[in-house]
This record gives sequence, structure tokens and C-alpha cells, in this order.
Amino acid sequence: MKKFFAQAYLWILLILLYAPIVFIAVYSFTEAKAFGSWTGFSGKLYANLLTGNITGGHGLVQAIENTLIIALVSAAVSMILGTVSAIGIFHLRGRKKKTIQFLNHIPMINPDVITGVSLFLLFVFLGFSQGYMTVILAHITFCTPYVVLSVLPRLGQINPNIYEAALDLGATPSQALWKVLVPQLRPGMLTGFILAFTMSLDDFAVTFFTRGTIGLETLSTFIYADARRGGLTPELRPLMTLIFIIILVVLGLINTRQGKANQQNHINL
Repeated sequence: MKKFFAQAYLWILLILLYAPIVFIAVYSFTEAKAFGSWTGFSGKLYANLLTGNITGGHGLVQAIENTLIIALVSAAVSMILGTVSAIGIFHLRGRKKKTIQFLNHIPMINPDVITGVSLFLLFVFLGFSQGYMTVILAHITFCTPYVVLSVLPRLGQINPNIYEAALDLGATPSQALWKVLVPQLRPGMLTGFILAFTMSLDDFAVTFFTRGTIGLETLSTFIYADARRGGLTPELRPLMTLIFIIILVVLGLINTRQGKANQQNHINL
């Protein structure tokens, strides 16, 4: 009975999580403006989305472009900063290491609203003109700790003598870092990049408080404003479906590659 209830609970949880996504995917193949109305099978919404021919939806296309630019830049910078920070934290000892790790956890457990308001007040105090730059800086701030957490476990798995061996063989510290250490950390860095990209793509509260009043829209703020106007642009349904499928495929490829690498390492051992 325990096994039955455990499996039933798991299936109920999965249904609650994925049923809305399935409904969105199903109704992305109809032209009905109202979600839940079926007017016949059609791929017109996908065609409109891919060609940018969205009725009154120029703002959606611009929001998608802004979201991708901000997410890519934030994830790339966060990956670099997070990797360097993880290396530094890993080589700390004692109380210093515990203190820095504790401080690294704060942005992740801190509510997004508090983070957004705090960064908004900081930018106002520093006199920064709010827009692209402040949003990217804010996203880097809360994405970098996730990269640190992705890279730290990888640092614990590699042989610590490899870096010192490279120095003994005549490599400079920078050469040993980029040619020896970074290739070993690449899986953790890639995981951190994808996680940072997803967090940036998904963020609303921090973006809302740091974008200013210049009309900068990301996907999350566009959906919020669209919903307040009394409905959602129909092309959002195929967009959400494509995002889910792309993330699913990427995660599948990463897990497959990691599984093959672990299997190869097991064979070599």
C-alpha cells in the first residue's frame, strides 16, 4: 500500500505540473483567440510567430528579442564570474570558506521582490539610467550564485594536482587555468550557463523593478501587461510550447552526453 500511495502521489504531482503545458500545446494548434475554444486544427499561430506576422504583436517580437539578448549576455557573464568565484571559494579554508558560501546562498533564497527593490534603490542611489544595462547587471547579480553552485561540485571531482603539474611543466598561471583547469570544469560551466539562461529568461520581479520607464519589455513583463489588458496574445501559446520543447531537448542531450561520459569513465577505470 505504501508503494501504491507513493506512486499515486508521484503521478498526481506530475499531472498537476504538466497538464497546463499539455493544454497550451494542444490549443496552440487552433486559431481561437480565447484559450479553451477550439475552432479547428491550424498551424497559423506557429506561422505568425515564426514570420513575425502577429496582429498588433510587434511588442511581442521586440520582447522576445530583448529577453534573448538579456538572457544570453547575463548567462555568459555569470558563467565567467561564477567559475572564477567557484575556484576562489574552493581554495579557501575554514571559516572564510563557510562565510563566503553562506553569502553566496543569500541571493538564491532571498525573495525576488526584495532583490528587485534593493537593486532598484541601488541604481537610483548611484545615478544609473535604468534600461538595458541595469536589467543585465541585475540578472548577473542573481544568476552568478547558481553558476558557483554548478561549478563547485566539479572542482571537488577533478585531481587537484593537475593544475600544479602544469605549473611545474612551465605553464603560466593563466595558461594552466584556461588550458588545464577550464576544460575539466566545462560540464559544470555549461550546466551553470543553462541554469543562468533559464533563470534570466524566467525572471519577472527583478526585471520589473530595474527596467525603468523607457518602455523596455521582456517576455515576462509583456505577458503581465498583456494579461492586465484582458487577454493573452494567441501567439504566446506556440511560443510557450516551443520554449518547453527546446529546453526539454537540450536537457535530454546534456543528460545523454553526461551518461556516455560517465560510462566511458567507468570503462576506463
